[in-house]
Amino acid sequence: MITAQQLVILDRDGVINHDSDAYIKSLDEWIPYPSAIRAIARLTQAGFTVAVATNQSGIARGYYDDATLSAMHERLHTLVQAEGGHIAHIAYCPHGPDDQCGCRKPLPGLLTDIRDKLTLPSLTGSWMVGDSLRDLQAGEVMGCRSVLVKTGKGEKTLANGNGLEHALVYADLAAFVDDLLAEALD
Repeated sequence: MITAQQLVILDRDGVINHDSDAYIKSLDEWIPYPSAIRAIARLTQAGFTVAVATNQSGIARGYYDDATLSAMHERLHTLVQAEGGHIAHIAYCPHGPDDQCGCRKPLPGLLTDIRDKLTLPSLTGSWMVGDSLRDLQAGEVMGCRSVLVKTGKGEKTLANGNGLEHALVYADLAAFVDDLLAEALD
C-alpha cells in the first residue's frame, strides 16, 4: 500500500532531464540526466513510489504533440525500468499560461491527479522535487515537503530566493536521494 510519506513527486524538465528555454520538442531533444534515472530506480528499490508532475505548454504552443510527449515518457519509463525502477504515474498539463486551467503549476491540479490516481487520501508529507518556485508552490499547497534541485532552472530559482523558506536545496536529484535513503535506513 502506498503512503504519502513514501511518495516522491518529481518535476520533469530540469530535474529528470536537461531543460531548454526553447522547450524540449522531440525525443532527440529529451536528454535525461543519467544520475536522475538511477536515483529514481534507487527510490523505488527502497520502497518509495515515484510520480512525475510536469507542465508541457509546448503542446498548447504547437511545438510538439501528445504523441511526441508520449514517446518521451515511454523512453523515460524504459530507462527507469532498465535500472530496476518504476514510475507510478506521469501527470502533465498541456495548457498554455493563459488557458486558465487548474492543472498548470503552481496550481495543484497535477498533484491532485497524482493523489487520485494513486488513491491516496492526501499528499501531506510526500516530497515535491523541482527546479522552479512554481513546482514547490504546487507541492506546498498539497502539504508536500519541498526540495529544490540546482539543475535546470534551479540555480536561477535559488538566486532569486523568494518563496524558498521551507525548501531543502540539493545539487541534483541524486544528491537528494542519497540523503533521503540514508535517513530512511536509520
